[in-house]
Amino acid sequence: MLLLKTAGLFVLTAIAEIVGCFLPYLWLRKEGSAWLLLPAALSLGLFVWLLTLHPAASGRVYAAYGGVYVATALVWLRVVDGVKLSPMDWVGACVALIGMGIIVMGWNTPNSY
Repeated sequence: MLLLKTAGLFVLTAIAEIVGCFLPYLWLRKEGSAWLLLPAALSLGLFVWLLTLHPAASGRVYAAYGGVYVATALVWLRVVDGVKLSPMDWVGACVALIGMGIIVMGWNTPNSY
């Protein structure tokens, strides 16, 4: 259950980060309105706040989050940008998510080093 709850929170975190970075991209590269920077800043603030909700040390949270970010970014690439994902994209996402799972499952084990 911890793994599922953590993964869900990480997906929300990743979406907040991606939106916070995508909106300035639209402004800078796609000639979008400068008003896009306001929701971008709010989204990045939400991203930071969501990272604080995890019960583990920050370094572990960032390491585990990276795996979910990779998978979420690939889904964003497919859904928002309309780019077809390759089999290697899917394999890479699976490897990243397995790594995240390993890190999260180790949050409650005693340190052996």
